[in-house]
Amino acid sequence: VTLVESGGGSVQAGGSLRLACATLGVTNFDYRLGWFRQAPGKEREGVACISSDGSTQYLWDVKDRFTTSYDGANLYLQMTGLEPEDTATYYCAANFNTGVRSPSLKPRDYIFWGQGTQVSVPS
Repeated sequence: VTLVESGGGSVQAGGSLRLACATLGVTNFDYRLGWFRQAPGKEREGVACISSDGSTQYLWDVKDRFTTSYDGANLYLQMTGLEPEDTATYYCAANFNTGVRSPSLKPRDYIFWGQGTQVSVPS
């Protein structure tokens, strides 16, 4: 499995961006897919996730601004109302093990990771 991210960039506060993550080489129907971010000097934190049981989960700070979705080939993160505090490198992550159908915002619950894409929201 390979994850390939795209869609990062710089946007003014209040603006929007959509990140995409192509999930290549997937053969299983069970999945847990997530978005994480890491700002300089901070730990990686889970932002949003979606799983094959139909559930989504969001970090409290973004739940009214970010939306994640999966179309079977690409994972998306639609971000609106971006704030300077959202500046970070964003990573997509995946776990396609059989029986993995529930959401999680914990990095240890994921196996595959994308290369990361930078999102900058200048103050």
